[in-house]
Amino acid sequence: MSFTQLGLCASLTDAIDTLGYPKPTRIQTQAIPVILEGQDLIAAAQTGTGKTASFVLPMLEKLRHGQTQKKKRIRALILVPTRELAIQVDEKIKQYGQNLALRSLAMFGGVDEKAQKQALIEGLDILVATPGRLLDMYGQRAVYFEEIEMLVLDEADRMLDMGFIDDINKILDRLPENIQHLLFSATLSNKVRDLAKSAIHNPFEISIAAKQASKSNIEQWIITVDKDQKSALLSHLIKENQWDQTLIFIETKHGAAKLVSQLEKRGIVAEAFHSGRSQAVREQLLEDFKAGKIKYLVSTGVAARGIDIEALPRVVNYDLPFPADEYVHRIGRTGRANAKGEAISLVSKDNFKNLCMIESRLGHLLERREVEGFTPKKAVPISILNYVPKHKRNNQPE
Repeated sequence: MSFTQLGLCASLTDAIDTLGYPKPTRIQTQAIPVILEGQDLIAAAQTGTGKTASFVLPMLEKLRHGQTQKKKRIRALILVPTRELAIQVDEKIKQYGQNLALRSLAMFGGVDEKAQKQALIEGLDILVATPGRLLDMYGQRAVYFEEIEMLVLDEADRMLDMGFIDDINKILDRLPENIQHLLFSATLSNKVRDLAKSAIHNPFEISIAAKQASKSNIEQWIITVDKDQKSALLSHLIKENQWDQTLIFIETKHGAAKLVSQLEKRGIVAEAFHSGRSQAVREQLLEDFKAGKIKYLVSTGVAARGIDIEALPRVVNYDLPFPADEYVHRIGRTGRANAKGEAISLVSKDNFKNLCMIESRLGHLLERREVEGFTPKKAVPISILNYVPKHKRNNQPE
């Protein structure tokens, strides 16, 4: 099926051709017709499946026939968890809508609000915003909601994990009743479903299964290693394999700074990417990483949620994430658009519980490898695919 067959106009399909998209992905094929028909939708789809285009393209198609004329009004609202994701979604809107006379803005905290206010005064078609900054602007009467036609909650699970539920509910309470609601999430957890029930009535539901979303084009494996040898092993892997662009996930800001220092002592230049660095610095780091000026970016999971690089060859889990869904999010940063990708996890004995939960989530065991000179003294136990944490075992049926 082509993008034209999905019901998109020539202005959009020409832009898509310019961007080199060969054909719609599965989520796009399923979601675009539903959205064009005006139905509410909840969709489970991980990063890297073409999720953003699946709601931006039909949104542009629906909005292209008119343009807001009133000051401080918007026609479509996209809520996102992070400023990085806001910027990237807005970039996609501008790319896909390059042949349309529609205006959009990414709005988030941590920067001077004057330019954002000025754009709102002129009127917008699409506003991409983080919940906190949007409520702040609403409180200042810089934006009004009565002309909104569409709402998208993007990465809803992450917004809930980051504690935005109260802000989201405040925003929902202030929106017109008869608008189209679209919710996208990596997983449809109970928390996400509760949110959907409170805001969306009789939605169409789409779910891209976890095994499909983890994608066969991403080669995944773990390397067992003692915890105190991880930085040395990572340095060895980078040099031995001559790795180029690599996104390295770590759990804490302190850990990111420490790892960057350890790598630099071994002659490897890397940069730390986390919420402790200013917005301007993070934006510059991201641009430099995309351009290949920085080869190795050490990022906390929260900070990396907005990172979207189409040709990223690999990710490394220096620390295994929790919960297990976070693993699927992370590896989805590579292998975009069916390109080949690698996801390597450095696993020590104290990561065993997280490993089992990730493998249970995936439905299969990950390939194990060892690197000569780094065989762990503390062996990582054999994986248990149906692993149950201790605190839940007493509740299991006999």
